[in-house]
Amino acid sequence: MKFAVLAFPGSNCEMDLYNAIEDIIKEDVELVSYKNDSLAGFDAVLIPGGFSYGDYLRSGAIARFSPIIPALQDFAKSGRPVLGICNGFQILTEAGLLPGSLQKNVSAKFICKTEPLVVNNDHSMFSSAYQTGQLISLPIAHGDGNYYCDQDTLRELVANDQIVFKYANNPNGSVDNIAGITNKAGNVLGMMPHPERAVEAMLGSDDGKGIFQSIVNHIKSRGVIYE
Repeated sequence: MKFAVLAFPGSNCEMDLYNAIEDIIKEDVELVSYKNDSLAGFDAVLIPGGFSYGDYLRSGAIARFSPIIPALQDFAKSGRPVLGICNGFQILTEAGLLPGSLQKNVSAKFICKTEPLVVNNDHSMFSSAYQTGQLISLPIAHGDGNYYCDQDTLRELVANDQIVFKYANNPNGSVDNIAGITNKAGNVLGMMPHPERAVEAMLGSDDGKGIFQSIVNHIKSRGVIYE
């Protein structure tokens, strides 16, 4: 089993993700440059937080045109797991892999603190290690984390059970307290909180480990390793 961690100019959380997979989850992982045009041989793709291309124009808007994006879109279409965290979530919306958009926090300030989240469903390939209704604690660090979608899209997200994580205390103004959503197929998850910063108790919480373990469990349950 092998994870890819994408790295764009301005990414700054790629090594956090890399270390979480290599040291805590104990699976193979490789950094993949935004300049690459293939994701062959990987079973899951992780898109880190940071400030890709300096967050000029909109967060993730320039990264969306990187050479790796067509390969990412094809990878997602294959049904394999894709996880975008913080700026990675923004990139996924800009690339058309998730609905909605991320706007400025309602406070207009950068927020950096640990937040309680509610697991909204435990039957996605990213949340099977949890239980629905479980309260977990994950760090957030963003200025543009206010998730927005129109009411028709929100109704669709609810109807299809695409809302995986919600904020218990909505720190940024996100519609319906949304902290993380999947696509309709359920194999692409975008979330603003940082699970890779909460994978062992010495970091203050190991609640984030379950997201990565859920991905591993899903891939192993299918018995498919992609070449």
